[in-house]
Amino acid sequence: MRYWLMKSEPSDCSIDDLAALPNRTVAWYGVRNYQARNFMRDRMRVGDGALFYHSNCKEPGIAGITRISSSAYPDATQFDSKSKYFDPKATPEQPRWFNVDVQLLRKIPLITIGELRRHPQLARMRTLQRGNRLSITPLDPAEWQFILKNLVRD
Repeated sequence: MRYWLMKSEPSDCSIDDLAALPNRTVAWYGVRNYQARNFMRDRMRVGDGALFYHSNCKEPGIAGITRISSSAYPDATQFDSKSKYFDPKATPEQPRWFNVDVQLLRKIPLITIGELRRHPQLARMRTLQRGNRLSITPLDPAEWQFILKNLVRD
């Protein structure tokens, strides 16, 4: 089992939006970074844990606990010429972009980026590194456990 931190802009899909969807599940669409795509396509497996992180907003932070609920499959937005995620080089026979389905397990009180930075146990967390802009990053199992045991509140 692997663990992930997955960023979403609340204006696109917030934790509340996810909670309101059927089966509390969303396709993690629109990823247009090759490294993040490769994480989804090559490394994510059904059942992996993921932290749902609100980014590019007034108060960024972890807003929920989710799980990967599907294997990777082609992102349909790459084929839609009206989509902001359209990729003219992608074809159904040779898709370039993939997504996985993410299912909400639990909404939590926001754990801000400032709170994450206060803990030396999380100092190596990729999301906290300077210049990191990836929307999907792996979490070390120790980071996952520390966050769940010490920072998640009811």
